Amino acid sequence: MGYYCDSKPTTSSLLDKLNMIRITEIKLPLDHLPSAIVAAVIKKLGINATDLVEYSIFKRGVDARKADAILLAYTLDVTVNGETKVLAKLKKDPHVKLAPDTSYHFVAQAPADLKTRPIVVGLGPSGLFAALVLAQSGFKPLILERGKAVRERTKDTFNFWRKGELNAESNVQYGEGGAGTFSDGKLYSQIKDPKHYGRKVLNEFVQAGAPEEILYVSHPHIGTFRLVGMVEKMRETIIALGGEIRFQSKVDDIEIEDGQVQAVILASGERIATHHLVLAVGHSARDTFEMIHQRGIYIEAKPFSIGFRIEHPQSLIDAARHGPNAQHPILGAADYKLVHHASNGRSVYSFCMCPGGTVVASASEPGCVVTNGMSQYSRNERNANAGIVVGITPEVDFPGDPLAGIALQRKLESQAYVLGGSTYQAPGQLIGDFLSNKASTEFGQVTPSYTPGVHLTNLETALPEYAITAIREAIPEFAKQIKDFDLADGILTGVETRTSSPIRIKRNDDNLQSINTKGLYPTGEGAGYAGGILSAGVDGIRVAEAVALSMVK
Repeated sequence: MGYYCDSKPTTSSLLDKLNMIRITEIKLPLDHLPSAIVAAVIKKLGINATDLVEYSIFKRGVDARKADAILLAYTLDVTVNGETKVLAKLKKDPHVKLAPDTSYHFVAQAPADLKTRPIVVGLGPSGLFAALVLAQSGFKPLILERGKAVRERTKDTFNFWRKGELNAESNVQYGEGGAGTFSDGKLYSQIKDPKHYGRKVLNEFVQAGAPEEILYVSHPHIGTFRLVGMVEKMRETIIALGGEIRFQSKVDDIEIEDGQVQAVILASGERIATHHLVLAVGHSARDTFEMIHQRGIYIEAKPFSIGFRIEHPQSLIDAARHGPNAQHPILGAADYKLVHHASNGRSVYSFCMCPGGTVVASASEPGCVVTNGMSQYSRNERNANAGIVVGITPEVDFPGDPLAGIALQRKLESQAYVLGGSTYQAPGQLIGDFLSNKASTEFGQVTPSYTPGVHLTNLETALPEYAITAIREAIPEFAKQIKDFDLADGILTGVETRTSSPIRIKRNDDNLQSINTKGLYPTGEGAGYAGGILSAGVDGIRVAEAVALSMVK
């Protein structure tokens, strides 16, 4: 948000301004007045009030190390009179510097006589941003998506949740918007982003209807219902710029000659020629992974994680994290991030924590049960949930075969289907019973949110022994950080297997093409180069730039 020094909003809140001073680590009480920011800036810079022209909030984080004295931590961009003199005076202060240019700069524009167009396969976040940047650069991409448009896909997904009727080509994993559509909609990442592509992602989302706060809150999120409308608006932009989008158009094969992509073959038999193919298929396109492996495109197994979803009352997490400030409107529903290194050598950690959310059915293949977490923008459901997962590595757990991780995922998901009663109900167990290794028979104070439903059982056989042992050790350790995390009536629901792609389609660092197939640009989570909506969008932009530069040579 932007403000003049009298705290009135400006009309340029979406612009990343140049020639401003950036101030970090301005900490103020949770319920401070807007004037407190102005006073803090004046004090920090040592200027007169009349010399402060304007300020905007670049980031607002929360310092919750003391639950009874939570602070808001600001990064501010300010315009002042005598900027050069102020910067010179404070040149040794690490919290005061010239604000960087975070605006986006296109690397190439399509020639007027463009003869071919690039193809983008997949319309999740990575494919969406690859297609958007290519369209904005004039390259008129063709986008092929195996699933349906996001609104039709949402109907199919909700039908599965309510009735247990799985559409194997239109579900949580497949369709416009990607797997992130049915998630918490988190828009933050720990990736290195020296060119500020993440800012481009956030600005495009705001222009498509996301709340402006995603530009400055430290852990922005959107939620499924808002994402649906945003994705539709971004699709309209791509089409208006000359792009073409074809749904229910599954790529069954890639034609390669002398190590160069020549065309894609659709399931219908149609052949579409191209020398620039962006592969953004997501982490669950197992049939595509198997096809490219058969075609000789280099892939390798990569680490991922397996585990369960855990549910607690959201009020329990709020109290543990925020103390007397629990449910403060600025703080919202509390989250957590936990890690434990188990005595058997395995790492256990919380994954995709969803405050005030639900556990959702995320299968994409018949006869399999897969869980994930989802929150709406409001995050006002009664339970908190997160994946509690165990890291596995190819070198230790399945050396040699790049597709072995897929086989492990399928095995665990099929087992979960049977443990849940072979009806797409998920197998579940109370935390107390899991720790005691006895089957659960009735629910306690926590009602599971997963639909079509949870079938109580013993999860002892739901995961490999090393994972069960590590999780049993980790939960009591997590309770030392979050009071009552080992709540006996809490619920574990199985299984969580789609934490990330089990393979990496390795690419060159310089041109982002496959290391042995020219013209193939792997991108996003499915290719092993992203881990969430924001990082996938950033990777899609990087690949779009690589394609654009290649096409204008």
